[in-house]
Amino acid sequence: MIDALQIVRETALALPETEERASHGQPTFFVAGKQFAQFRDNHHGDGKTVVCVRTSSLDEQATLLDAAPEVYSKPAYLGSSGWVSVNLAGPAVDWSHVVDRISQSWEMAAPQRLLEAGGR
Repeated sequence: MIDALQIVRETALALPETEERASHGQPTFFVAGKQFAQFRDNHHGDGKTVVCVRTSSLDEQATLLDAAPEVYSKPAYLGSSGWVSVNLAGPAVDWSHVVDRISQSWEMAAPQRLLEAGGR
């Protein structure tokens, strides 16, 4: 059985200057004090296992939600800021895609000095 939290944790913590802290009871990942990923398992009884990540805009969020509703959903609390939840349950999960979305989210939150130093 795949340990989704372990994959999310290893991916996030491999990125420069990342730290993990609990936020609202959820494993949450930060770079330079800015949140870029949050793991949720049955958050408020929703039955989902997801990682919440940033998008570049509400337009990108809408595009992802429309294009792949089996992969993406709008997360509680973070959705209004353009974040998406990426489904981590089931045999059809594309883990390389999950890793890429976490890394992209890190890039959106990371300070310019880290991006100029080569980023991820």
